[in-house]
Amino acid sequence: MKRKEHIIKKTAEGSIAEEMGIAPGDRLLEIDQTPVEDIFDYQFLIQDEYLEVLIEKPDGEQWLLEIDKEFDEDLGIEFENGLMDDYRSCHNKCIFCFIDQMPEGMRETLYFKDDDSRLSFLQGNYVTLTNMSEHDIDRIIRYHLSPINISFQTTNPQLRCKMLNNRFAGDALKKVDRLFEAGIAMNGQIVLCRGINDGEELERSIRELTRYLPHLESVSVVPVGLSRYRDGLYPLEPFTKEDARAVLRTIHRWQDKLYRERGVHFVHASDEWYILAGEELPEEERYDGYLQLENGVGMLRLLLNEFERGMEDLAVQRSLPDRSVQKAVSMATGLLAYPYIRKMAERMQEAFPCLTVHVYPVVNEFFGENITVSGLLTGGDIRKQLTGKELGERLLLPQNVLRSGEAVFLDDVTVTQLENALQVPVDIVKSSGCDFILAILGDKP
Repeated sequence: MKRKEHIIKKTAEGSIAEEMGIAPGDRLLEIDQTPVEDIFDYQFLIQDEYLEVLIEKPDGEQWLLEIDKEFDEDLGIEFENGLMDDYRSCHNKCIFCFIDQMPEGMRETLYFKDDDSRLSFLQGNYVTLTNMSEHDIDRIIRYHLSPINISFQTTNPQLRCKMLNNRFAGDALKKVDRLFEAGIAMNGQIVLCRGINDGEELERSIRELTRYLPHLESVSVVPVGLSRYRDGLYPLEPFTKEDARAVLRTIHRWQDKLYRERGVHFVHASDEWYILAGEELPEEERYDGYLQLENGVGMLRLLLNEFERGMEDLAVQRSLPDRSVQKAVSMATGLLAYPYIRKMAERMQEAFPCLTVHVYPVVNEFFGENITVSGLLTGGDIRKQLTGKELGERLLLPQNVLRSGEAVFLDDVTVTQLENALQVPVDIVKSSGCDFILAILGDKP
């Protein structure tokens, strides 16, 4: 096998790498005569107090550097590829895959399906385990990497093969046993599809997953997202109000049982279930520390509680801000969060009589009306539905409407383009309740 070479992008000022003459464009070949497969090998190999690092200069000259350092001290190297390896794409053809439900003509990166266990540790991605070799499992155990986030969908091996369209998907579940025996922390996810892995199958999945407590720390249950671009795909149906109530009954029953027996609620319903069922959100204690926020589990409860605490803090600071200042702003959000955002805005208007907050729900016409989360809103839908509306001095949008690290919406509309179209400044609001208050009042968090 050809030895991997890792191109160095830059070195930190004053770092060991800089002092040793390592420069951008150099290639890392080996550490302690050991090839470096990826970032996990690198982080493991650089921990020792004495290292021998083999570097190749752009002209082909090789330097063997002897480095004395503190244990766990970083070398200060940033690589061209943060993973230090190619990303592994997904080989499944899951019946619920959202990427298969996206329209043509969007940026190429949006169509990449990852199923890379390393991204589970680095970015919190959920993986099916079907793309993992025994070598991968060995490395996770050797380095004791935690937590790993696993897309279970079901513990029924035959049904899992059907849902993932992969004949090895059922056998992949055996890898969980090895992770459990090694004490690797895990989180799980079940994407629920109506008439397929709900009902008795959901009951079975929860029951069998409890065997992995306490190392499997939580399991989220989320409804499948159905866009309007499903021609030729597996026929899936949206959940009804009664369906949602049945799902919640199952989850709540298991939560009560496991809390009595193990002191944790373990299995959690995403916020969508409560909205669809027309039921109140659970209290904060039921979320076990919000282990599944990225899956939309407890996001609204956390937002509401943070908002209440923020309002209490303002009440204590009676002199701030000036209650007499006249101000009008607007907010746009997805249908899911709209009722809660509206109530929060009304609370602020009561506290500040001269404040006006316009809250607008944006229907997702781009992906379809069944998609109600703000994170999948497009700039085009926001522009179209807010044109001609009272927007006040500023338009506030939640941070998750933008691509990570970019001022760009999913449909490639930029924030600047939206500002120009609506003729109003756009402020991006972070996800906490306190940030919500500060953004409305005009104080940057």
